[in-house]
Amino acid sequence: MKKAKRNSVLTILIFIVALALGTFTTVSGLGKHHIGAAENIILGLDLAGGVSITYEIEEEDASAQDISDTITRLQRRVDTYSTEGNVYQTGSNRISIEIPGVSDAGKILAELGKPGALEFVDLNNYQRFAGGDEYEACVSGSDVKNAVAAIDSSGTVKENVVQLAFNEEGTKKFAEATAANVGKQIFILYDGEVVSAPTVQTAINGGNAIINGMQDREEAEKLAETIRIGALPVTLKELSSNEVGATLGKDALSTTLKAGAIGLAIVAIIMIVLYKLPGFISAVALVAYVVLTLLCLNGFNASLTLPGLAGIVLTIGMAVDANVIIFTRIQEELGKGATVKAAIDSGFNKALSSILDSNITTLIAAVVLYIMGIGTIKGFALTLGIGIVLSMFTALVVTKSLLKAAYALGAKDAKLYGKKKEAKVSGYVKFSRVAYIISFVVIAAGIIALPVFKSKTDSMLNFSMEFTGGTSMTVDFGEHYDLERAEDELLPVVADAAGVSKSELQVQNVKDSNKIVFKSSGLDNDQRDKVEDALKSSFDVKEFEMENISATIGSEMQRNAIVSVIIATVLMLCYIAIRFSDVKFGAAAVIALLHDVLVVFTVYSIGRLSVGNTFIACMLTIVGYSINATIIIFDRIRENMNVMTGKNETYENIVNTSISQTFTRTIYTSLTTFVMVLVLYILGVTSIKEFALTLMCGIVCGAYSSVCVTGPLWYMFKTKGGKNEKNSGSKKGGKKQITENV
Repeated sequence: MKKAKRNSVLTILIFIVALALGTFTTVSGLGKHHIGAAENIILGLDLAGGVSITYEIEEEDASAQDISDTITRLQRRVDTYSTEGNVYQTGSNRISIEIPGVSDAGKILAELGKPGALEFVDLNNYQRFAGGDEYEACVSGSDVKNAVAAIDSSGTVKENVVQLAFNEEGTKKFAEATAANVGKQIFILYDGEVVSAPTVQTAINGGNAIINGMQDREEAEKLAETIRIGALPVTLKELSSNEVGATLGKDALSTTLKAGAIGLAIVAIIMIVLYKLPGFISAVALVAYVVLTLLCLNGFNASLTLPGLAGIVLTIGMAVDANVIIFTRIQEELGKGATVKAAIDSGFNKALSSILDSNITTLIAAVVLYIMGIGTIKGFALTLGIGIVLSMFTALVVTKSLLKAAYALGAKDAKLYGKKKEAKVSGYVKFSRVAYIISFVVIAAGIIALPVFKSKTDSMLNFSMEFTGGTSMTVDFGEHYDLERAEDELLPVVADAAGVSKSELQVQNVKDSNKIVFKSSGLDNDQRDKVEDALKSSFDVKEFEMENISATIGSEMQRNAIVSVIIATVLMLCYIAIRFSDVKFGAAAVIALLHDVLVVFTVYSIGRLSVGNTFIACMLTIVGYSINATIIIFDRIRENMNVMTGKNETYENIVNTSISQTFTRTIYTSLTTFVMVLVLYILGVTSIKEFALTLMCGIVCGAYSSVCVTGPLWYMFKTKGGKNEKNSGSKKGGKKQITENV
């Protein structure tokens, strides 16, 4: 016993020291460079601003496709600096790039817009390059027309290859290079790294070439993509580079952090009230979770934006969720008469499968979104993935170690843990008929609203300029306006003159200048004239420039978001079907997930809320959050199908019992997550309020669908709507009886 107490004291001391060190690191950092400090976390453009760069397209005849391809390839280059960068068209012949987390535009300008980022270099020049000397490329990225992965069937064996196509200038250069280097290697460099070094077999004069020797299709596609990204279709000339302020306003970050701290404190109080000693330990573990999250964001060099914050809020809810599952199980065991020690052991053991299954399904979504997504989607997925892993670690390792240590040191009174009475079973399956009607009416209303608003406003949804593009106004004033003054003095004037709400406008200041940038959804000529007149009559305007800007959420990002969600959903369905040995569980979960997304979509549709980056963040959050509660109920159904078999229990009774047993867990988890978002809504800036509002709707809808939709839906699939009489002991009841050990 003395050894057990000594080990428990040691466990607590190690935790305290580790938490103190982690907290010190996040607050002050380590060493002279303050490594690990939270202030070093890269903040996105929406929270802290960054560098804005504008390029001019030199070709006068550049096609719309060439410009679109250039934007796509620049976006992928920008992703190497930050996953939260924006690339969009300005006017007819300009491309603007905004990158968060960097303050010196000069260090990235040299590479970002150069078509020469992709280079073909012969052996002699490669040796100079490797030695750090000046070298000359024989072909540059601007000379490449296209590169695709293909199968070469000309030989006896099919082979994966990359097919290259050069433009007119590139054809001449490549012909000279290959003629001079037959039997030698040509090195393909991308951003200073060798991506391939094929040997020239013969002089190539036709402008088309094949790189063979690929191990598989994946290698061929990767090389082809790298060459395409490096080959910009147009030539870019830098026009300007500036540091710009946050698009959500200067108070967005401070108010969000304040809301997060207050929300965490309220959640801690709720946990202590509900679960007593375990609740207190979970509150301490939650602090450790936040510290670990901040350290990991630093370590992974992640950019933190509004969608990233959404991912953190979601994972805090999931971290609490894991503790709620465990503690509810402990209270159930105590209610059955188990000892405290047995209840703790059983609680963690029985909760393990639920925690793993619910978190792994969400992790699948995070991984797919990170691999497939670009821009803010990738940032959301990264913070979500980090949070999921850390939430499981804090619940299954930290909380468990501290709780067992507390027990060993004398916390053995069952009153410190609370007891849970056997749940009263309610008729959720019968009520589901009403629930389905309610859901159908709500979703139908959202869909019907689309053509109605289309006829009245010429737009089915209230798309923001991230989707539709808009107008950028750069105004040079006679004096410097910091962002606070700009929001208080300038923004109302612009909003009134343009006839739009302040929430539809973005305002950024340009560092070390008297310039302010206003961005809005597309303004017609009359609105533009009114804005210009209003600003010139009210302020000392030195220069006024207005131009159209393209959408920052381009077609590729939209397509990737949709495809990645579909792939993630299919993979989640497969995982659930395998883990539960029944595809009906997976089908019910996916339908419920679609239900939650459509209900939140209805809020955007009828409420005419702005559809932009926050829309994507909200929908992705619902996808990650909705499946969580569903898995918990399904896990209990799976357990009860074994426990309740042999007692002539119906599937209906099993579903009702399982939902009743997990009902408090669903409500408590939804409550703690709802509180976090509610505080964000109360304290947040305008754009964050809108995001928080829809997220609260999603949380309520997720709880509703978990209780009223998913279990009953599985029951319908399992019993074919309750009409399958096979193995039924009584046809009168119309309910299938379980006679086998499922």
